Amino acid sequence: MEAPLYPDFPFDPSTSGGDQPAFWVGPRHLAGDDGCLFDAVADTLTGLGWTSLTIVRGRHEPDEATEDRQVLRSTVLRISPDALRWAQWCLADEPFHLGDLSIAWQISARADASSPLASWSSYFTTDVPGEAMTDFLVALDARDAPAAPFAGPGLVLDAVTAHGWLRDIDQPHAAATDPTFTSHISFGEVPPLIQDADPRVLTTEADETGPAGWQAWAEPELGAPCLWAASFGSSVPHDLVAAFAASLSSTAPVLRRVLPVATRERLLQAPA
Repeated sequence: MEAPLYPDFPFDPSTSGGDQPAFWVGPRHLAGDDGCLFDAVADTLTGLGWTSLTIVRGRHEPDEATEDRQVLRSTVLRISPDALRWAQWCLADEPFHLGDLSIAWQISARADASSPLASWSSYFTTDVPGEAMTDFLVALDARDAPAAPFAGPGLVLDAVTAHGWLRDIDQPHAAATDPTFTSHISFGEVPPLIQDADPRVLTTEADETGPAGWQAWAEPELGAPCLWAASFGSSVPHDLVAAFAASLSSTAPVLRRVLPVATRERLLQAPA
């Protein structure tokens, strides 16, 4: 059972992060994104040398003030130096949901710069811990061939069980959960609209099982809304998913100022 180490210093999620004291908290998979998932990812990609590109579509009348401009769509992209991988901030774009949660980042890669299509895509909602996304992106950036499979799916479950997660009794080779049964990772049919180069994504009939990919999510209470969700297309290399899973399940504490309401009572806290 988890409880705050310092109940005399409660988190108030209604207060802005800048006004809050910093705390080390755990477990990481329930710590949320501290309200700064964009900055955590953007800063990482800037450090890796990825180019920032913002495309704004809208309507601008002559002599119209900038603040009155009608912005219909704003796309924020970060592109790797070799143009084989890119990240798109989706919250400023058209709505896209995963598990009833807004998708914040879409990460994609392709095998060849001459192809306009992604070989695979992965999706992360708000409150995915920024540390897990950062480690996923660092692993992606370090890969010479971002779309080539180098390992099997067992690598992903090995990553989380090394940190104490439990394999599913019914699916020991396809699913695992944390010891409190709130966060999960599973290898199975991907949700609709997940983009992938696997042709079966487009040819699967309604009564057929589509290609399998990794899904991860946190459900603080049974039947309650998810805290966060992540989905990986069937062609996402397993070693990249393993990098995300290893960071997500890490027992190392993370620095936070604001915690999700749904999990703040479950977290261990120590003043930074």
